[in-house]
Amino acid sequence: MAKKIKIMRIIGRLNIGGPAINAVFLTEGFNNNSFESLLVAGQVGEAEGDMSYLAQDKNIAPVIIPEIRREINFLNDIGAFFKLYRLIVKFQPDIIHTHTAKAGTIGRLAAILFNMLHKRKIAIVHTFHGHVLSGYFNKISTYFFIFVERAIANFTDIIIAVSETVRKDILSLGIGREEKIKVVHLGFELDKFLAVGPRQMSQVVNIGIVGRLVPIKNHKMFLDAAKLLLTEPRTPNPEPRFFIIGDGESRKDLEGYVQELGIAGKVKFLGWQTDLVKVYEDLDIVALTSLNEGTPVSLIEALASSRAVIATDVGGVRDIVGARVYPEIAERGILVKSGDIDSFVSGLKLLARDSDLRKRIGVSGREFVRERFDRKRLIKDMEMLYNNLLI
Repeated sequence: MAKKIKIMRIIGRLNIGGPAINAVFLTEGFNNNSFESLLVAGQVGEAEGDMSYLAQDKNIAPVIIPEIRREINFLNDIGAFFKLYRLIVKFQPDIIHTHTAKAGTIGRLAAILFNMLHKRKIAIVHTFHGHVLSGYFNKISTYFFIFVERAIANFTDIIIAVSETVRKDILSLGIGREEKIKVVHLGFELDKFLAVGPRQMSQVVNIGIVGRLVPIKNHKMFLDAAKLLLTEPRTPNPEPRFFIIGDGESRKDLEGYVQELGIAGKVKFLGWQTDLVKVYEDLDIVALTSLNEGTPVSLIEALASSRAVIATDVGGVRDIVGARVYPEIAERGILVKSGDIDSFVSGLKLLARDSDLRKRIGVSGREFVRERFDRKRLIKDMEMLYNNLLI
């Protein structure tokens, strides 16, 4: 029997979002007759939603290294580096595949050290699920992180971007060479969302935003739009209702902002929801107001559920919604420039008033994500990449 290919997959933390979902799916998908996988993750923050339950559902027991945290802390980072190095020596992987920024840096550095000190070379792969090189840090910090990414890219065998836009962003920052960067779209278990039926006609239109409550998601833009829609004459338009699904460090600030805007009775904070099918069943429109994104899971799930979407044109969003920017209607939703509150409100009005448009967007979006973001396709694409890497 041929020796199994051993993969060590390292992710910053199993918090709610696309990176954690795909890290779990890939770990499960590459535990078979040909592959053996080990999932390594850091500590989920107190204010974050924890997706460890997904790993448990897939019978995956990740190795948790508490020192791998989102915050930059020299002592923690050094501790995480040496723990990862010792784990590499023990597991002896053929491939190390890192996900997210912190794990990508520390994990690849540990792999580079192993390759320098041992005769046996480990192949190094890193996935950019987006990047933190825009909108997260001040200019000096951003330049430093770009410098680090450029340096580590020289020792990385394959860099994966989750969308063509993310690939172009990485190249524009001088990270990696064109032939080294491959696009592999995310994959999800979409069947339960594809089974969601149409919403019944109503005198109200439910508008929701799904995701972490953190500054980069720019929920204040969503609330500003809610204020403008709620204070204008409605007749004969349907009454808008607003829902924020998710939790995080910005929740108290956002709850205070709702009070400040005087719309507290019209906006509901629902926190994290485990039954997302029910969430999308109850929504007519799903919004996204982020300042930076990779491939937003909420838009994929919304379109799979045949729901209309409106989003800011950042990161890989246009690879999902389509390239046309409002006032033109994109193929699978409405796309507005980042921070353009006027276009965002106008787009929301259009979707709220036109149920036929919402239906058309939902139909075209469902077919698109069914083909593009299937979990089986993800496993197939990644297996081909791994096998080519080890030839």
